[in-house]
Amino acid sequence: MSSPFTADAVEAIKRHMNDDHADDALIIVRGLAGRPEATTAVTSGVDAEAIEFTVDGGEQVRVAWGESLTERAQVRMAVVRLYRDACRELGIPARGEH
Repeated sequence: MSSPFTADAVEAIKRHMNDDHADDALIIVRGLAGRPEATTAVTSGVDAEAIEFTVDGGEQVRVAWGESLTERAQVRMAVVRLYRDACRELGIPARGEH
């Protein structure tokens, strides 16, 4: 797992995802990580290749970005893309404010 992000950046991303986008993380896990019955998903890691979630308090799953990220600024758009892809996969409407 390579990471172009500092430890502080990873912690900030995880904190933001867990504080502000916990529902989105669960949608990503249900739609793209093969865990449709998951009840919780906590963002537990971020690197150049994927975002990692701890599902239902135990199992860790990784969801690939689809491209290698090289800058922190790319994370937001990559998460939005995963969220929208997961919504499509689950057949639910995506919120528009991303």
